[in-house]
Amino acid sequence: MKKLPVEKLFSLFNDTAEILQEELQCTYLEALAETGENIFQQQIVQPEVSEITKKRLEKKYSEIQLPAYKSDDIRRAYQFAILKGMKDNVQANHQMTPDTLGYFISYLIGKFTDGQKDISILDPAVGTGNLLFAILNRKEQDVRMEAYGVDVDDLLLKLGYIGANLQMQSVEFFNQDALKPLFIDPVDVVVCDLPVGYYPDDANAANFSLRREEGHSYAHHLFIEQSIKHAKPGGYLFFLIPNGLFESEEAPKLHEYLKETVYIQAVLQLPLSMFASGRAAKSILVLQKKKPGVKPPGEVLLASIPKLSNKEAMDRILIKMENWFDENKKG
Repeated sequence: MKKLPVEKLFSLFNDTAEILQEELQCTYLEALAETGENIFQQQIVQPEVSEITKKRLEKKYSEIQLPAYKSDDIRRAYQFAILKGMKDNVQANHQMTPDTLGYFISYLIGKFTDGQKDISILDPAVGTGNLLFAILNRKEQDVRMEAYGVDVDDLLLKLGYIGANLQMQSVEFFNQDALKPLFIDPVDVVVCDLPVGYYPDDANAANFSLRREEGHSYAHHLFIEQSIKHAKPGGYLFFLIPNGLFESEEAPKLHEYLKETVYIQAVLQLPLSMFASGRAAKSILVLQKKKPGVKPPGEVLLASIPKLSNKEAMDRILIKMENWFDENKKG
């Protein structure tokens, strides 16, 4: 049976990563970053690779010409290889955002920023960049996006940087704690699959309005505050949030902060079937930073998204959303 483009590309990434993993005695993810660099540079850049291994790799690399493939096929194949490497040894907050969510958030960004041709976008917890790349690969042809990604994990960021090169996407990456001062100008759009948990740096947390008075602060609350600070007045923020975000003991403080700084545009509950358990379930929260002349929507868009495979139910939700945009986003 003939292989599909994504299968062919995955085989290339996987086979050559496994060869380099054995040769360099490193982890699969480190080897994947190395093979990605080789593919982009069109040469083997590791001087310690033996001649026999070099020939094996060159034969594999010669079988596929990357420019012949769509950017999103490259992204998906690279994503599958990263998922393989993450399977046994990755922290919960480093799980990759599923494709379907990336596509749906891309649709929402297009609707909320309709008419804007130059958009700056920031992901302050970018990881390997899968969510950001899904958005960049699906933007309208006449829209130019200036993209930034921040992450504290240097290996994930290296994988993201190489993924951007392979997909011919221009992204500026910063390897740092995203809750420290960022050297990035305010942006039109912030997108973030919020890292949920406690933030260990109490001294830095003291700089935030949403810090806890005792004990470690919630990282996801601080990421929301940092994101709002780095959005332009009138800019939009798209967060993947845990369903229990507004039920914790710190929720009243978060609610008050949001009331002061943003307008809530939409809360879209995602289907439970998308997640391993009810506790892991998430929603999409859409905010707009306050600005003189910007008014809140007549009503917040509230919806429970059905299984994406349920076409009739999805059509009904999309019609509801289109009607909401017509009523609330005129002009």
